[in-house]
Amino acid sequence: MEEAMPFKTLHSREYQGHKKKVHSVAWNCTGTKLASGSVDQTARVWHIESHGHGKAKDIELKGHTDSVDQLCWDPKHADLIATASGDKTVRLWDARSGKCSQQAELSGENINITYKPDGTHIAVGNRDDELTILDVRKFKPIHKRKFNYEVNEIAWNTTGDKFFLTTGNGTVEVLAYPSLRAVNTLMAHTAGCYCIAIDPVGRYFAVGSADSLVSLWDVNEMLCVRTFTKLEWPVRTISFNHTGEYIASASEDLFIDIANVQTGRSVHQIPCRAAMNSVEWNPKHNLLAYAGDDKNKYQTDEGVFRIFGFESA
Repeated sequence: MEEAMPFKTLHSREYQGHKKKVHSVAWNCTGTKLASGSVDQTARVWHIESHGHGKAKDIELKGHTDSVDQLCWDPKHADLIATASGDKTVRLWDARSGKCSQQAELSGENINITYKPDGTHIAVGNRDDELTILDVRKFKPIHKRKFNYEVNEIAWNTTGDKFFLTTGNGTVEVLAYPSLRAVNTLMAHTAGCYCIAIDPVGRYFAVGSADSLVSLWDVNEMLCVRTFTKLEWPVRTISFNHTGEYIASASEDLFIDIANVQTGRSVHQIPCRAAMNSVEWNPKHNLLAYAGDDKNKYQTDEGVFRIFGFESA
């Protein structure tokens, strides 16, 4: 019985390397490497063994001149990673050498970035609610659009023919891709929508909101199927596990909730010491990376992230 999954006996491990807090964590497509982006203006790539006991080896990606707010891996290439920064650039890196291979200078402070599932395009959102689509091969913008409302996290569906924008109005705007023609406006929440996650199996997407709820949507019907209600603070980050059975969500509550997608019931909570900025499940194993505003006893940033799901601490 899958419901008896032994989350209870699993442990978290801590990874130290950044000098300031970590804003974003993301796994590569094979689940062997994890990248972390930090306020310290660097990203780091960590080699993680799912049953490993050794010290994680990491490589530093240096070059940004402001906070690295979000990063994402090429969905088809286990060693290519894109970073979005407040320095107005988007950079593409080779995770083996740590070298920046491409750079695009955009018009504003970049806060959200995501790859199209086939790896051909990257979408970037900035603080001025402007969306830029980059062609990955040329690393040049092919679409630009400014919205007259707050745009938060963005995502393609698994087939890449729809594009989702979460908005400060509590809606999810659904656009056709590549035309970016408006197809649908989903009245999702009573307060701003902050984050979105796509079920890897392709059935659902989930939206996290300032109203503290996570809503689950049927991709084909575009209807809300259920809500997850465990958190009490604005939902900052959500992620489906690789089988699509579990969803993790986090906020300023001092725990990360793991819920069963089908029943809506909470099955486990991971305690944390600070508000969370990013949670992401590994694409092959039940390992959940998470990072937040952790401070040490002197009230300075710890610069750590953790991974939950190991047999031993």
